[in-house]
Amino acid sequence: MSEKNTISHRATEGTEISGPGCGSSSATSVSPCEKNLPLLRVRNLSVSIGKAAILDNISLEVPHRTVFGLVGPSGAGKSTLLRCLNRMIEMTPGARVTGNIHFHGHDIFAPTVDSDVLRTRIGMIFQQPVVFPTSIERNVLFGIRRLRRLSRSEDTDLVEKSLREASLWDEVKDRLHASAQVLSIGQQQRLCLARTLATDPEVILMDEPTSALDARSTEAIESLILRLKSDRTIVLVTHNLGQARRVTDWVGCLCPSEATGAGEMLESACCDAFFGSETCRRVFQTLTDDESLS
Repeated sequence: MSEKNTISHRATEGTEISGPGCGSSSATSVSPCEKNLPLLRVRNLSVSIGKAAILDNISLEVPHRTVFGLVGPSGAGKSTLLRCLNRMIEMTPGARVTGNIHFHGHDIFAPTVDSDVLRTRIGMIFQQPVVFPTSIERNVLFGIRRLRRLSRSEDTDLVEKSLREASLWDEVKDRLHASAQVLSIGQQQRLCLARTLATDPEVILMDEPTSALDARSTEAIESLILRLKSDRTIVLVTHNLGQARRVTDWVGCLCPSEATGAGEMLESACCDAFFGSETCRRVFQTLTDDESLS
C-alpha cells in the first residue's frame, strides 16, 4: 500500500478470503448458513481524502443474490463507497478509511487478505467502459490470465461462456480477433462485463454503468442485471431513480451532511418501502428531471 494511504480497521477473527485457484466456491454455491447472513456488511465506515471528509459513519448490509442500489445527489460519496467494497480505495492518494467491511463474515482489510484475490471475488464495472487496445478475445481474458494459466481450449471456452453471459456473443463471435475499440459504447460496456465475469465473481460493483449509453443499450444492461442476480450479487450506483425502481431489490440513499459535506446514509430499505418513504423525498427533488421516478 502506498505511504500516502492509511487504512484503519478493527481486527476480527477469521480472515480467510480465497479466490480462483485458492479453494474458492463457485459464485452459484452458497451454504445454508450463509444464506441467513449478509454477503457484505459495512459498519461505521468513514472515508477522508486529504482534509476532505467523503463518507461519515456508513453502515449497511447487502444480502446474497440481490441488486442493492445506491442513490443520492452528486458528491454524496456513492462511488467512494463502492470502491471501498473491494479495496480500490487504496489506489486513491491520501485516502484514509476507518470502520469495518466484512465479506462472508471476514474483514477485507485484514493483513492476510490479498487485495487482488478480493477483486476477483468482487469485480467492478465503471461509468465509462475501459477497453484495452487489443482484440475482443484478449480483452475478455485479460483479468483471468493474471490469475492462472489457461490452455487454448480453456481460453476458447471461457471467451464464449463470458460473452454469452454478457449477451454479446452473437454480436462479436465472427470477429473475436478484431479490435475491441471498434465496438459501440454499449457493446464495450458489455465487453467489460464479460471480462469481469471471466473471473467468476460473487459480487459485481457497477458505478453508473448506463450513464453514457443510449436507451437501447441501457435496456440491455438492465436486463443483464436482472438475469445476473440469479446467482450473483450486484451493488449498483445510479442517479436514475426509474432505473433503481426497475432493477433493485434494496436501496440505500446517501446524502451530504449539511455540517461536514460528508456522505451519510439517509435511509436503507427494500425497494418498495424506500420509494414510499417521505424521508427521501428531499433527495428525490435534488435530482434532475431526466432522472425522475418515471
